[in-house]
This record gives sequence, structure tokens and C-alpha cells, in this order.
Amino acid sequence: MLVLVAPGQGAQTPGFLTPWLDLPGVEDRLREWSAAIGLDLVHYGTNADADEIRDTAVAQPLLVAASLVSARQLFATPEDFSRQVGATAGHSVGELAAAALAGVLSEDEALRLVRKRGLAMAEAAAVTETGMAALLGGEQDVVLPHLEKLGLTPANVNGAGQIVAAGTAQQLAALAEDKPEGTRRVVPLKVAGAFHTEHMAPAVTALEEAVGQLTPADPHTRYVSNRDGHVVTDGHDVVRRLVGQVANPVRWDLCMETFKELGVTGIIEASPGGTLVGIAKRALPGVKTLALKTPDDLDAARTLIAEHSAPAE
Repeated sequence: MLVLVAPGQGAQTPGFLTPWLDLPGVEDRLREWSAAIGLDLVHYGTNADADEIRDTAVAQPLLVAASLVSARQLFATPEDFSRQVGATAGHSVGELAAAALAGVLSEDEALRLVRKRGLAMAEAAAVTETGMAALLGGEQDVVLPHLEKLGLTPANVNGAGQIVAAGTAQQLAALAEDKPEGTRRVVPLKVAGAFHTEHMAPAVTALEEAVGQLTPADPHTRYVSNRDGHVVTDGHDVVRRLVGQVANPVRWDLCMETFKELGVTGIIEASPGGTLVGIAKRALPGVKTLALKTPDDLDAARTLIAEHSAPAE
């Protein structure tokens, strides 16, 4: 069974969209979305520097757009996607790309919503100097109490020995000086706030207003939620979860457990791929993985699809 996943914030790098613009129709589609949301996705995906694309209001639409245009190269229609993909999920903001790929939202709706999400989260992040850091190594039953002692939130429980802590700059500085036992490294992330924590509560309110006019459809492909790893079959529930997830931890570890229970044999990570595939290699040994970094990866992805697209019983 094939699973397609979409990466979250921090996966972006300067110029990562440049090679994708050489494909027919990609630049036109990006310019259409840019006009619709008031953000030049082509510029930010090709010419902007690392600081510019670190901005939450920029990074989030950029990542969702990249996931959608790269996945479209492999699955031209929703029917192709539902026939060949057994389940889909996204990490944090990647959930909006997954919702569009599963048919809950249109691509245009997903881009408009993620633009509002990014702006609202950037505004919430500006209130207090906050951030996030990945802890590599260590056992959950040791790491989680240590974070609580420092006042930090385990914002992403990713599995495979990786937990992302979020909180104020002072709390993160204390963590760098006092790592939990067994943790090899603490790596600051390229994000501009303490996402998936109480610091994002104002963004939840803004998104609740933004989704009021949406008419979500039920997913045509299994949609696995960050909240608890459950397969969600009701489109309105997917949208409710998308809103609430902004201020609640991402349980990617539970999503991977669900992939395993469903019988995953292959995982493709949409552009800018790499992070989620790296986690899967450690957490799901034996599962074939592929990250869409550039269009040069498309042929290998098509081969993987042909080998793994039969849904598990």
C-alpha cells in the first residue's frame, strides 16, 4: 500500500521551487495561486533568501503549493490519486496539502486557507519571542517530563527518537544548556514561533472564522490526522481538526503507527521532501521511501507507485 505525505514548516530551502518551474503548466498555476492569495509564490520559491522564506506567512503557502504541484505530476486527476494512494497525511501545515489531495478542499481553497493560517500564526508568534527545537535521541518517558520541568511543550512527537519542543526563547535557551538524559542533540528549527502550543490560540480563533464559508467534501482517500493518527472520513471533521491543530501537538508518531496498521509498503513525500522520509526510514524499517526533491525524482516515484499502489486489504 502506498502512502503520500506532505512536509511541514522548516522543510523549505532557498530556490527549491526553481527546477519545478521547467515543467509544463507549473509556473502558470503558481502565478494563478499567487494572484488569488496576494503572495508571489514564484519569487519566494526561486529568488528569496532563507530569512525571507522563514517568515511564517510566506513559508506556509509556499510549502502547500510545492506539495500540490509536485504531487500533480504523479497523479493528474483525483481519480488517479484515490486509485493509487492508500492513505495520505501531512505534517502540520502539510495537512492542508493532504486535505486538498484527498478531495476535502479544492486546491484554491487550501491555498487561500493556508495564507490566512500563515498570517494568523505569524501575528500570534509576534506577541512573544518563541521558537522550536528538535531533540534527537532519548526516550519519551524521559524527554517529556524534562520538557515539562522547563515549561516547554512537546509540539511535535515525531517518533523514531525525535521530539520537537516549543516555547519562549528563554525556555529554549535553558533546554540547550540542560538536555534530557539520552538526547544526543538539540537543533533549533527554521520557524518563527512556538507552533502547536498555547501561544497559537489567537490563530485558532482567526481560522475558525476563515473556515465558516467552506463546504468541505468527504475525503476520497484515507486521510490520517495529526491529532491522534486516526483515519478521518468526514470532511467537516477534517476541517475542524485542521483548525484546532494549530494550537495542539502534532502526533506524527501515531500517524506512522496507523500507516503500519493499514499495511504501508511504500511512502512518497511531496516536495520539498526529505524530513518525513528520514523519520520513516527509522520508524518503519522495510518500507520503501522516496522524497520528491526535484523533478529528477519523478521517474523513480512512478516506479514506486507501480510497485506499491495496490491498497492493502
